[in-house]
Amino acid sequence: NYQTRINLAYKYSRICNLLAKQGINVIIATISLFDEIHIWNRENIKNYLEIYLKVNLEELKKRDPKKIYSNFFQGKTSNVAGLDIDIDEPKNPDLVLDFSQEKKVESMIKIILEKYFDKFGMANEYKI
Repeated sequence: NYQTRINLAYKYSRICNLLAKQGINVIIATISLFDEIHIWNRENIKNYLEIYLKVNLEELKKRDPKKIYSNFFQGKTSNVAGLDIDIDEPKNPDLVLDFSQEKKVESMIKIILEKYFDKFGMANEYKI
């Protein structure tokens, strides 16, 4: 349900904040698509960089090891974010990566690192 999902999202954010305060660079991948989480992260996590990886439904169906999407479309499950549960797409992400078959993982990593180093003034300190 909504409350369980938002509580979990806050837990992830607070853990990231705790680690960031200790000088650790934190990377976390979540499906925490709530406006209030995006706002909280920006206000509380030092050096926060929000990356939105947009993946189309056809690709999500292909990458379905838990059978979430196939079960949803067969009527076997419900409460799937983005299908029958509304999501809040990030309004001001620092970077949006649209998934496509043409993009290689290595090239997306390079884009992410360049954005991070550029945003925090470290572009000349690292070779990518």
